[in-house]
Amino acid sequence: MKIVYFSVTGQTRRFIKKLDLPAYEIEPANPFFEINEPFILVVPTYDIEITEVVNDFLDHKSNKDYLQAVAGGGNRNFAELFVYTAKDIARDYHVPLVFSFEFSGTTEDVESFKKVVSEIESKRN
Repeated sequence: MKIVYFSVTGQTRRFIKKLDLPAYEIEPANPFFEINEPFILVVPTYDIEITEVVNDFLDHKSNKDYLQAVAGGGNRNFAELFVYTAKDIARDYHVPLVFSFEFSGTTEDVESFKKVVSEIESKRN
């Protein structure tokens, strides 16, 4: 299962690098990339003005058809706003929010997320 992610400060990128899974980073300068395979989206928590490129990516060609689930990173100090970007994407694109982590994730987060990815892959087969 491919992981597609967006990173602003590098926290999400650091989490993704720990996974050692196939991944594609959405480029803010050109989010119009066609993925053509099932993927899980991982996004940080920021205002829509910053994360709008993620929606541009999802709405490009048939990308949203391949979106299987979303995961979010953020800061728990934001209480109910923790991972709200991922929550909004899950709602708007009708996919499950399958995982959340703080900052760049812990070792336990990495292992737990890998299990989630594996479960999603096994349901597809």
